Amino acid sequence: MFGIGGGELVFILFIVLMLFGSDKVPEMARAMGKAMAQLKHATNDIKSEIQKGVEANGLDTKSLTDLTGSFNAQVDKVKNDLMGDSITQANKVKEDIEDITGPVKRSK
Repeated sequence: MFGIGGGELVFILFIVLMLFGSDKVPEMARAMGKAMAQLKHATNDIKSEIQKGVEANGLDTKSLTDLTGSFNAQVDKVKNDLMGDSITQANKVKEDIEDITGPVKRSK
């Protein structure tokens, strides 16, 4: 959960308990629970409104999936083309290095 381990969570709870006291912590936990529930409800409302808007405009999930699939295919094709060129150039440099004969001397 957010990269926080058990020991760190206990330490944070201890600090909260020390700062606010044992009588305020349950009230704060209830308030945070209500806030999280309201946030979840609001995000679900937003999702449903977006879905309704998409359906009203004639877009469905199949057409969006097809569109994203073709986009991803084009991106993969370009990526493979670029990687192929890089590998070709790397192999050429490797061959050039292997073709060098004799000791390499450093000049001072």
